[in-house]
Amino acid sequence: MLIEIGKVEALYRYPVKSMRGESLDAASLGWHGFDGDRCLAFRRMEDRGGFPWLSAGKLPDLVLFTPVRREDGATGALPTHVRTPEGDEMELHGEDLAAEVGRRHGAPVQIMHYKHGIFDEASVSVIAADTINEISRLAGVAADVRRFRPNVLVRLTKPGSFLEDAWVGGMLSFGEEDDAPAIAVTLRDVRCGMVNLDPDTADPSPEIFKSIVRVNDSTAGVYGTVVRTGRVVVGDPVFFRAAERRER
Repeated sequence: MLIEIGKVEALYRYPVKSMRGESLDAASLGWHGFDGDRCLAFRRMEDRGGFPWLSAGKLPDLVLFTPVRREDGATGALPTHVRTPEGDEMELHGEDLAAEVGRRHGAPVQIMHYKHGIFDEASVSVIAADTINEISRLAGVAADVRRFRPNVLVRLTKPGSFLEDAWVGGMLSFGEEDDAPAIAVTLRDVRCGMVNLDPDTADPSPEIFKSIVRVNDSTAGVYGTVVRTGRVVVGDPVFFRAAERRER
C-alpha cells in the first residue's frame, strides 16, 4: 500500500564530484540517477587504487568551486566552465583548471567524464529536512542542506528525525501518477567528515559528524536505485511502499 509521507522540498544535482551542486526546480530521473549528476570528476593521476577520484575529503577547497554552464557552449546538463573560489572562470576541460586544482591538491589531476556517473554507493540520495535540522541542533550549527549533498530533500508530513531508516527495503515514488518516477531504497547513507565542511568557507565543524555518529550510527538519509524513470518536480508528493513480506 502506498502511503504519502511528504513532499519534495528541493532537488539537487552535482555535475562535478565534490564541487558545489545546483538547485533544480525539476529533474529528469533516468536509470542512472538525475541527468548530469556526478558525471565529472578529477582523477588523481598518481593514484593506482580502486578509487582514484579527488574528493573534498582530500581537498576541502573543492566545495568552493562552482560548475557553470555558458549558453554558447552548453550541451545538455553538463557545465562548460568552473568558477574558482577567487571568482575566475576556467574551461572545464582546460589545462588551467586542472593546473589550479592540482596545485591546491599538491599532485597532478585530470578531469574525467563518465556517462553514467561516479557514485560512492547508489545513484540517488534522499534525506528529510527534519533529519538535517535535528543533526544541526545537536551540533549547535546552523542547518544547511548543502553539507549533506542530497539529490532529493523531503519535507515530511509527520515530523521526526532519522525516519528515513525505516524506508530501507521499500520504495519511494515522486508524484501521484501510477507510473510516477520511483526508487528502491537500498541502504542507509553512511556519512563521513565531508558533512563537517562549511559550504561557503570549507572550514570544518567536527560536531556535525560526531552528532551523527552518536545518535544514528554514522548514518543520515538513504540511498536508492531507480526502478521507474520520469520527471521529478519540487512540490511533488512523496509516497512510500514498504517491502512485501513473504510468507514462509
